[in-house]
This record gives sequence, structure tokens and C-alpha cells, in this order.
Amino acid sequence: MSAGAEALGLALSAGQQQKLLAYLALMAKWNRTYNLTALRDPAQMMTHHLLDSLAVVKAFDGATNVLDVGAGGGLPGIVLAIWAAEAQPAMRVSMIDTVHKKTAFLTQAKAELQLSNVSVYTARVEQLQVEQLFDVITSRAFAELNDFVNWSNHLLQPGGHYIALKGVMPQDEISRLPEGWKVARTEALQVPGLDAERHLIFIERS
Repeated sequence: MSAGAEALGLALSAGQQQKLLAYLALMAKWNRTYNLTALRDPAQMMTHHLLDSLAVVKAFDGATNVLDVGAGGGLPGIVLAIWAAEAQPAMRVSMIDTVHKKTAFLTQAKAELQLSNVSVYTARVEQLQVEQLFDVITSRAFAELNDFVNWSNHLLQPGGHYIALKGVMPQDEISRLPEGWKVARTEALQVPGLDAERHLIFIERS
């Protein structure tokens, strides 16, 4: 993992690496019963889950209140929280999913990994109400961009933005963004050991 993180330009402490590996082990354990992810091979989980999520953390530089929509097994939310606990202590990471077994896993991961910067919600994002709006809302393979923005923009603070994690550049989805929203920029990612396209799409109010 340290070689992969280095290739991404991330210097992870021993503590961060330990927590990331503990998270992966916990996911593999729960996966046997709850099917959190289709991947079973530890090497694949390392590349497709851990490094894939670590590749995006720098994009959250300076964010203080992040929401991960359709968080599933905690990608990128848990990975982001583990990184931020040391790298950006002011950052809070909230995760929301409608599936109880997934949020039960996230709650367990929060407890076992002692992530005091994490909140977990079991709900539909369009029904979520919070006291403090989010400056960044993110998702990984959650929904089409149009739905993602429509369902969650009541939770985005003025001046906040979206970071959507996508595979191939989703030109069709971008063209269907709701009125009043625009793509501020896009970023192609290289994930070590992963031979697949990855893109970050940054969306803000126009």
C-alpha cells in the first residue's frame, strides 16, 4: 500500500496505513456475510477500493464538512476520514445510505477504527435534513449526475461544490445537468495497478 500511496503523492503515516488495512480486513470479514462489495480478492480490494479512494483525497483539500452519498461500504468516505483525521483534523465526514446492513457496517467501522470525525445516516438523501450544510458532497458510482444534484442540492451550502467519482468521462450525463449547475472542472486520475479510466467531476452552481 505504501508504494501505491507514494505513487499518488501521498505520504501516509504508520497509523494511517494501519487503520486503512484494518478497514480493509473488516470489510473482507463483513463481506462474507453481507456482500458489501462484489470483490473478494484482497489484492483487488487493495487496488479497486483502497488505492482508488486514496487517489481522490487530495481533491478534498480544505474541505471541512463532507457528505458521501450512497456510501455503501465506505468508499471513499471511510478512506477519506482515516486520511483526514491526521492530514486535515478540521474535516468531518458524513456518510448516507438507504441500506441498513451497509450503514451498520459503517457504524461498526467508525467504532472499531475510532473515527471521531465520522457521522452515519440511514436514509434517502432527498429526505435528509441537517443543522450544518456541507461544503462538499461526493459520491462514487451512486447515480447519474442529474439525479445526484437534484436529490442532494438542498444539503449543499452556498459556495459549496460536488465532487463526483466516475469511471469513463460521462459526457452524456454532464450534458443533462439540471439548470443552474455547471461543471467547474474535471480531473483524470491514475490509480496505481488499475487499468481503467477514472475521473473526478467538480460541479457547482452557475
